[in-house]
Amino acid sequence: MTDERTINAYTNKVAEYLKIPLPPEQLEARQAFADAVGAGGYVLDLGSGPGSDSGFLMRQGLKVRALDATPAFVEHARENGVDAYLGTFDDVTETAEYDGVYASFSLLHAPRADFQRHLTAIHRALKPGGQLFLGMKLGTGEHRDDLDRYYTYYTEAEIEDALNKAGCTIDRAVHGMGKGLAGSYDGYILVFAHA
Repeated sequence: MTDERTINAYTNKVAEYLKIPLPPEQLEARQAFADAVGAGGYVLDLGSGPGSDSGFLMRQGLKVRALDATPAFVEHARENGVDAYLGTFDDVTETAEYDGVYASFSLLHAPRADFQRHLTAIHRALKPGGQLFLGMKLGTGEHRDDLDRYYTYYTEAEIEDALNKAGCTIDRAVHGMGKGLAGSYDGYILVFAHA
């Protein structure tokens, strides 16, 4: 994700972002991902934000590499003990490196034309059987929210198709509704899959 307007929106809202409570479905999903990977597993938190999820995953005994395109988020994560790096989705170039990839509401900022390529790179970066968690808002089209962040929306069928084409096997999906940083309530899907 290299959209400067989106990065600037996050840079200006770090404190507010940290105050957003996770809905119960997302709390349960985060724990389920940690349990599926297992203590000692090496995971990539892709689009890690300020590192809150990375910190949680570390407390569950996972080794975490966090990657985000917003310098203020990376700085905050590092200040809190997270192994965080500045980078974009295109920096996922590893092969069979991770036991899990945690992509919680990050790939929705990628242009539609790049979505399939990013999922394929994630699949390649996972070890055989590696776990993938993907959180996405549901909908259609592309637009900017009230904070000027760029979003691409997908239907559940589109997400499933893209994951299948990338070589991932979908294990289950959970639906929910939540209030985000911009104050709007959006429907979302949490997908569990494996390489």
